[in-house]
Amino acid sequence: MLRVLGKASSINVRKVLWACAEMDIPFEREDWGVGFRSTHTAAFMALNPNAMVPVIQDGDFVLWESNSIIRYLANRYHGAGIYPPEAQARARVDQWMDWQATDLNKSWSYAFMSLVRHSPEHQDRHALATGCSEWSRHMAILDRQLDATGAYVCGESFSLADIPVGLSVNRWFETPLAHPDYPAVQDYYERLSLRPGYRLYGRNGTP
Repeated sequence: MLRVLGKASSINVRKVLWACAEMDIPFEREDWGVGFRSTHTAAFMALNPNAMVPVIQDGDFVLWESNSIIRYLANRYHGAGIYPPEAQARARVDQWMDWQATDLNKSWSYAFMSLVRHSPEHQDRHALATGCSEWSRHMAILDRQLDATGAYVCGESFSLADIPVGLSVNRWFETPLAHPDYPAVQDYYERLSLRPGYRLYGRNGTP
């Protein structure tokens, strides 16, 4: 059985858990990370030298990096319905997954650390205002994309890209900051909430 190492509150672990739910992949999860077993032990770092969750073990195969993991699961466990094999359609999915992991992630970093984690090192008012503005700017990009597709981030059908992006939307709404009116993002949030996997690991999860 697939083994998932990482605490369930981690947004990146939740990508893996939601992907497993979408593809009906049975798994066993173990708590690793802050508040649980340390990822800085020699045993864990032998699996992931970055000392970060999630890590999966699929038999003898070990993999880290959450987006790489969910791509692997889709390839390994017949996920063609959400990760299309056709080159251009797959590239579109990869594009939005990579955008979430780079541009969108970077845009929320300061605001999230300040307003949710209450980090003492992230309490500069100017930097917070800039961070909130950047996060809103990136969510506006997503709002325009969702308005154009009318449904999901890559088109009319749910895809693997909606897992990282959908979790980012949960983080956006759960962070206590002023939220501009993005109706397409709000509709998307409600649409994703019809999916059992998102209710388990997305909207009801810890931001």
